[in-house]
Amino acid sequence: MQGFGTALTFKNIIAALVGAIIGIIVGAIPGLGSVTGVALLLPLTFNMEPVTGIIMLAGIYYGGMYGGSYSAILINIPGDSPAVTTALDGYPMSQKGKAGKALFTANMSSFIGGTIGIIILTFMGPLLAQIGLAFGPPEIATLILLALCSVGWMLGENPRKGVIGTMIGILLATIGVDMTTGSSRFTFGSPNLLSGLSFIPLVIGMFGFSQILEMVTQKLKADAGELKVTIKESLLDKNEIKRTLPVSLRSGFLGNFIGILPGAGATTGSLLSYIFQKRVSKNKDEMGKGSMEGVSASEAGNNGAAVGAFAPLLSLGIPGSGTAAVLLGGLMMWGLQPGPLLFEQQPDFVWGLVSSLYIGNILTVVAALLIIPLLMHIIRIPTSIMVPVITVVCIIGAYSYQNSMFDVWAMIITGIIAFFLKSRDYPIAPLLLAFVLTPRLEEAVFQSFASSGGSASIFFSSPISLLFLLMIVVFIISPVVFNLIKKNNEKKDDSMVS
Repeated sequence: MQGFGTALTFKNIIAALVGAIIGIIVGAIPGLGSVTGVALLLPLTFNMEPVTGIIMLAGIYYGGMYGGSYSAILINIPGDSPAVTTALDGYPMSQKGKAGKALFTANMSSFIGGTIGIIILTFMGPLLAQIGLAFGPPEIATLILLALCSVGWMLGENPRKGVIGTMIGILLATIGVDMTTGSSRFTFGSPNLLSGLSFIPLVIGMFGFSQILEMVTQKLKADAGELKVTIKESLLDKNEIKRTLPVSLRSGFLGNFIGILPGAGATTGSLLSYIFQKRVSKNKDEMGKGSMEGVSASEAGNNGAAVGAFAPLLSLGIPGSGTAAVLLGGLMMWGLQPGPLLFEQQPDFVWGLVSSLYIGNILTVVAALLIIPLLMHIIRIPTSIMVPVITVVCIIGAYSYQNSMFDVWAMIITGIIAFFLKSRDYPIAPLLLAFVLTPRLEEAVFQSFASSGGSASIFFSSPISLLFLLMIVVFIISPVVFNLIKKNNEKKDDSMVS
């Protein structure tokens, strides 16, 4: 209760509200995202009290999780990497005239996932951090490997093409300097490729620019009269709530667990929540084609993971994501040392922050819902206007990331590649998610071998990593076994008919 006394002061409520609104806006702009937003606004908090400053930055953090879904749903350009899976179902819903329902589902699922994470952080934060500490490099490596093995099979209608897309993403992620040897890989003598391909130009090109090419070649027309964009049409009915509420609860818990793992991040939480939902859903054939369950799983998972990252950050001083790493720098800037003693030495700060997450989550969902009527006007814009507008957004987003024309050309080239891949029914999401996860996998594998003296036995000595490896084997073998059983049953049916 003392924490709420700190959080409910006027200046801290304003800080949470301002942070949430900035986060929503920053998250919705392709090329920015919560990491950039927190990093850019960190200097503005230098002269604030530590608790007020961290409340504002935390608001930007989870506000960005909300905002990333807006551009993903409306124009098929994820504002940040956790929103990639949201675009899989959110944008098809928008094309079906259900943009309002998609946005409402995303916001409410984000709220539920975030609330679950905050409640767990309140009562089990230090304990969860200790559990997360059990996940060293071998465990993180096998967890990400499990995600990579499953993403190709689960995202898209053709598993074979999904696996190929995953392999292309892994290949693109290896461009640049090898972190172990320092030698260049696949740079072809270009100094611009030494630092590798950047995620922002890649995601803008593959989702945004490729969509422009589709709109031009197929001459898609957006008929505003066919789009249901009233507030009434955005609200969910009882059956829709019944379908999405269990998904949000389940994905919120799963995402929160993923979030406490150092280096896993909201992208992994969103991805694994989406994949798990597709495995257990009774309507799995609808996912990827405009399913509310898909939007709900993705958004609840990434917000649960975003809040989960606070557990290792506060209890152990270990950031669970890139944004959490920036927040760690802010804490140290204010002279605070995250760790077990922080809860004892700075209880007003810790519990004031945790309490502000409750308040900030409510303020964020209210602000997000109020913005929906304004955002839905976007889908009324005719294609003849939308195409040049999105083109300009893509170019500005790619260029502003590093003020580099190379990023603009990379965006255009990857957009053309994605256009041809999609025209042949190759899913783009596995490629992009593999691109995001591969550097983390490479880093974890390198750290594992460094700590074991080059021995691969470290991956088999840990019960957790061994469990993940067994799950990978089962995941790879099970489709083959099911296909063999299916073929045998078909042969028996044919023989009985004859």
